[in-house]
Amino acid sequence: MFATMLQAKLHRAHVTHSELEYEGSCAIDGHLLDTAGIREYQQIDIYNITNGERFTTYAIRAEDNSGIISINGAAAHKANPADIIIIAAYMQLDKAELATFKPTLVYLDEHNKISHTRNTIPVQVA
Repeated sequence: MFATMLQAKLHRAHVTHSELEYEGSCAIDGHLLDTAGIREYQQIDIYNITNGERFTTYAIRAEDNSGIISINGAAAHKANPADIIIIAAYMQLDKAELATFKPTLVYLDEHNKISHTRNTIPVQVA
């Protein structure tokens, strides 16, 4: 049995660029990629908090510590600079790996700097 699990997320990233004519993908500050454990060319899902769009693309590396989050190619129609997004990467784990698995959750401020990290999401209460 395999389960698809959230590997990592960049929570509340702010889009800095939207480049329609750039070869597709999402360019992400390299330091953020490394902290989250997301690999260049890895498939990612993007959830646009600002407009509700959800789409799949892949990650490419932007300059380390630049704060760049650039939505490129056709996906540029789905996000504009200043939009707030969640970038999520998933992985498949077998039953034995599930027992100890914890995702990497990276929370960002309005300048795409890391405010904190966690490996659990608080229980939602009424």
